[in-house]
Amino acid sequence: MRGVVVAGTASGVGKTVTTLAVCRALEREGYAVQPAKAGPDFIDPSHHAAVVGKPSLTLDPWLEGEDGMRRTYARGEGDICVVEGMMGLYDGDTSTARVAALLDLPVVLVADARAGMQSVAATAYGFRTYADRMGIEADVAGVIASRAHGGRHAEGIRDALPEELPYLGRIPPSDDLEIPERHLGLHLGDEAPLSDEALDAAADGIRADALAEVARKPEWNTEEFEAGIRAESSQATDSDGPTVAVARDEAFCFVYPSTLDRLESLGTASYFSPVAGDDLPDCDGVYLPGGYPERFAAELASSTTLPALADRAADGLPVFGECGGLMALTESLTTTDGDTHEMAGILPADVTMRERYQALDHVELRATDGTLTADAGETLRGHEFHYSSADPATDARFAFDVERGTGIDGREGLTEYRTLGTYAHVHPESGAFDRFVSRLAD
Repeated sequence: MRGVVVAGTASGVGKTVTTLAVCRALEREGYAVQPAKAGPDFIDPSHHAAVVGKPSLTLDPWLEGEDGMRRTYARGEGDICVVEGMMGLYDGDTSTARVAALLDLPVVLVADARAGMQSVAATAYGFRTYADRMGIEADVAGVIASRAHGGRHAEGIRDALPEELPYLGRIPPSDDLEIPERHLGLHLGDEAPLSDEALDAAADGIRADALAEVARKPEWNTEEFEAGIRAESSQATDSDGPTVAVARDEAFCFVYPSTLDRLESLGTASYFSPVAGDDLPDCDGVYLPGGYPERFAAELASSTTLPALADRAADGLPVFGECGGLMALTESLTTTDGDTHEMAGILPADVTMRERYQALDHVELRATDGTLTADAGETLRGHEFHYSSADPATDARFAFDVERGTGIDGREGLTEYRTLGTYAHVHPESGAFDRFVSRLAD
């Protein structure tokens, strides 16, 4: 599968809208598109899925390892993979430039053209040459001008670009192309999708065939490598494997598609909605992903699902909650309005929402004892981004020491019975979900 990375000169230049317009433009030209996201984000991929109609791949070398990230890429299906970058091209120690270099994919640079013409070309040229200074093999191979008018404005940018940096189109300035934001990022794709009319208008400005020519197949993605991935994917689901009940609704919506695929390949995933008050399915274990439990705290507090889950957890049912899942497993959740709602009461802590984020980083955890997702002494990599703080009881037990990141008072993984709750999100390429499922038979 060929691919291209859509990267920005900075955060806020319109990468997500540009990525969606590129996907729409390529599809209109008959290309099958596989969307993807560099980094650990859950929200941008929801917009990809809303437009393309298939799950977006997560490509993050910290979460997955370099080989794991490449395996994730190779599992994609389509003619061209369109990877949305994170922040500015060179920002962060796990930057978009590094992801593009490790995947051997060309970069299409999104430059904000609201107040520039020739200077947009100068900026793009600087980003191309800066790769050598950084020692990163990032191939900036084309430019899309964001918030650029047509006519003389677009022509001035196009004519100023050097031959080695082709002009691949523009995104017009339009209020219809603005996606609302809240804490943790943009609204989700199914909450605030761009209208088809606005997206089609944006796609009209993309030179789809020229962009398709820029896309290339990575050299590492050989026929032998792809054959191995196909053989792995063709293995039948273990119908005799354990059943994992997975919370899926507006409160528990941050889950990597690869996680669900892995759980379904290791056994059976049975979905339920705590917000709707669904009965807990017959299962061998429970997984509560992250999301927005604070937005649905009243519904969760009044539902019969969390008390039933607490009873089963006290009986020894393994339960794993990540971030929002952790919050739902604690004693109480207090919103920014000051309203306190009872949660499941399994983990000995109270959670309070804050006005600004409390943690945002890739994390590395070391298990102090064997737990649901790691053996004693083993390290586990993940990502944390949350606006809440947890106040654990003085006798609370933790499963991990934090070697990088914030966690909960420098520790991580509240544990009680056979329940584990972490602020950290992990990817299945870490092996965490394989270990979780293996523990269900213990």
